[in-house]
Amino acid sequence: MEKVKVGMLEGLMRNHNMSFKSLFSRRIGNVNGEETGCGGVGVGVGGGGGGGGESSPSINSPRPIPQLSPLANSVVSRCSGILQIPTEELQHRFDTELPESVKELLTYARNFLEFCSYQALNVLSGRGDYLSDKDFRHLTFDMMLSWEAPSVESEQLDKETPTCSNQEVEDEDGWSLFYSSSTNMAVQVDEKKTVGREAFARIAPVCAAVADIITVHNLFDALTSSSSYRLHFLVYEKYIRSLDKVVKAAKGVLAPSIGNHQLAEREIILDVDGTIPTQPVLQHIGITAWPGRLTLTNHALYFESLGVGLYDKAVRYDLATDMKQVIKPELTGPLGARLFDKAVMYKSTSITDPVYFEFPEFKGNSRRDYWLAICLEILRAHRFIRKNNLRGIQRSEVLARAILGIFRYRAVREAFHFFSSHYKTLLPFNLAESLPRGDLILETLSSRLILLNAAAAQHDVSGSPYAKQPQKLSPVSLLTLCQFGLILHKEVNLDEEAIITADVCVGETNALEMAVKQSVSDVGKAEAAQATVDQVKVEGIDTNLAVMKGLMFPLIESVNRLQFLASWRDPYKSTVFLVLACYCILRGWIRYMLPSVFVFVAALMLWRSHFNKGKSLEPFRITPPANRNPVEQLLTLQEAISHVEALIQAGNIILLKIRALLFAVLPQATDRIVMILVFMAAVCALVPLRYIFLLVFVEAFTREMPYRKENSEKWARRLREWWIRIPAAPVQLVKPVGDKKKKS
Repeated sequence: MEKVKVGMLEGLMRNHNMSFKSLFSRRIGNVNGEETGCGGVGVGVGGGGGGGGESSPSINSPRPIPQLSPLANSVVSRCSGILQIPTEELQHRFDTELPESVKELLTYARNFLEFCSYQALNVLSGRGDYLSDKDFRHLTFDMMLSWEAPSVESEQLDKETPTCSNQEVEDEDGWSLFYSSSTNMAVQVDEKKTVGREAFARIAPVCAAVADIITVHNLFDALTSSSSYRLHFLVYEKYIRSLDKVVKAAKGVLAPSIGNHQLAEREIILDVDGTIPTQPVLQHIGITAWPGRLTLTNHALYFESLGVGLYDKAVRYDLATDMKQVIKPELTGPLGARLFDKAVMYKSTSITDPVYFEFPEFKGNSRRDYWLAICLEILRAHRFIRKNNLRGIQRSEVLARAILGIFRYRAVREAFHFFSSHYKTLLPFNLAESLPRGDLILETLSSRLILLNAAAAQHDVSGSPYAKQPQKLSPVSLLTLCQFGLILHKEVNLDEEAIITADVCVGETNALEMAVKQSVSDVGKAEAAQATVDQVKVEGIDTNLAVMKGLMFPLIESVNRLQFLASWRDPYKSTVFLVLACYCILRGWIRYMLPSVFVFVAALMLWRSHFNKGKSLEPFRITPPANRNPVEQLLTLQEAISHVEALIQAGNIILLKIRALLFAVLPQATDRIVMILVFMAAVCALVPLRYIFLLVFVEAFTREMPYRKENSEKWARRLREWWIRIPAAPVQLVKPVGDKKKKS
């Protein structure tokens, strides 16, 4: 059986001999003939065989590894050509340098495939143009396919290479005609040529530009939402092409200034909006609005008002320093009217009035949501930096991670018109803010940043933390921006022959991955709970009041029963209740009342859970009030607002009369209050608390007794008359004196 499989592999390699040779010769030239990395710093492969542009016969004719499937052997042979290391040497290093925990029989093939793939991707990602390389897209997708079926025991894949698309028809820009439609076109691809979630999550984050370990699962869901959550090569290639366009667009707008305003050092332009006349950005300050151009960098927002054919000087809204910034969605409209939900509000201590940036569009508010998300990502990244007191290379790595997240979000949005939900965002710091226990993700990220050192050279070719147990990690996101040419090479100073150590390691799940998985596990429960909340929301004030009244029926009924007993309409029941209550107070049992309520509710819940196990909860039935037209609903709302206003006025009057008593506006009334307060202080100091509580309860409960009712009403009347005679303290409304707004 093993000979048959080896024969199949040899036949497959003979059929594709030319493509393998061309791939290897290209990679060899890149590794040995060119310097990669930042500022002429090479990426070493540690002991790779051969020099110059020629490869050794052992690399040109790699021997298949018996434990691997044909596709996995194909991937390993390509990795061998990229690294200029024979497959036997790679296997020897894997067997001797990595711990026994990753060389178990059941996981040997997969871990060895990861071992080879991670090294090769570390070398390939050292080139600044690897996103535009078709061979890179094919190789990485084949890595994912082989990860799902790495061993000979795995199910055999089709003989047709899933990513070899030499017969595709491409347009002038190099885009396949298959990509002109949405991702639904990819559903027609064979199911066997798709990639699952775990394979994507293990391979894609090795290249920091392609995926982030925090958001990789959300990225996979975004790419596979229309294909039953299986990733097709057409979709994957379209995403990489779109990401390449975004990176090149970011390089194209690199400039030392925006309009007449100089950019700060290390400031990168992430996106610009408002340059198209049909899609302006409106800045609202007070009741004035003005069109212009909005620019986001990794430190601030810039807005340039549009003058007569030219842009005015850019106004800077800082996102980096701590100025109590608030960024949130808001309603805007002409002359300050709150009509359209298409704006982002920015507020900080550096400006007197909040600023609103409106993104007009005919349908929906996708532009606003996109800008809100990317602005919050930069703001939260800086807050994370300040909270953990990060400096130098650590601070730059955090900002680089946020920048790459924005690039990926732009790529998916522009390629597939994808708009993320609350828990499905592609921005790492926004996701950590919204996920349950997302603070643990940020804590784990902070602990990993402590180990980060730009000058830490990992001379081990494995790119794995096992061989020499390195205590430093590489700033992979910052290095990626450096390789793309978005930052200067002096930002990073890697030693010669340094290997980039990514967030993923061979055969293990690191602490950051574990924190993300634990947090994501609670998302399903949160989304399900939120779905039930959305279902039970009803419209209309009357309907909501009816629902609330029905839900609070037990409490309302209990209060009504107490009022009935206190009214003494049934003297026998009232007397029995009074005697029992007094006995409980005297015996000191009143302190057990609240614990008894808690125990009763807990017992009721246990009883319900035991007898209603497996049964769905029956819907709560409410009889809604009669339907009202919009005018009647507005009148009801106005009446409710009037009642609330009256209650607030009554509360203010009570507070003002108390103020008058405190400042002795009416001396006679103040003297009486002083005497009453002194008497109450003496009672509280001398009389036990239970007797005071008993006295208050008996006095309140027996007011409606036939023997006391007349005297109680008489004393209540005298008290009201006394309260009416107390004047209210004066109030003076002073208008704030503000600076006059300058006319534009």
